[in-house]
Amino acid sequence: MMIMETPCQKIVWDLVPAIRASLAIELVNKGQSQAASAKLLGIAPSAVSQYISGKGGYRIEFQGETKEMIEKLAQDLIDNKVEDFVPRICQICTSARGIGGSCSSTCVSEEPAVEEKKTEE
Repeated sequence: MMIMETPCQKIVWDLVPAIRASLAIELVNKGQSQAASAKLLGIAPSAVSQYISGKGGYRIEFQGETKEMIEKLAQDLIDNKVEDFVPRICQICTSARGIGGSCSSTCVSEEPAVEEKKTEE
């Protein structure tokens, strides 16, 4: 029996960790400490250390527009100019996959996928 990975599995297991690793490395390259980089990304400092050492995160060498988007997001994080982190990660992922436009994921839409209903008690 042949076990095949779905495209979503490849994205979650390979691409997203590679984007996170590239962002962490870019933040450190721009002068942020590993602790500050971790705080900006909402991850553990040990994760940043693993990314820097090459032990963590799937290694993908981003080029062109995707690399520029990662560099821009890193700088905007440093400058505290990011209000749209998730959609920007989705845009980077879309760019890396070369699918143009946006994916069908709800994370890049302006409307929430599921509307929360508040009940009064």
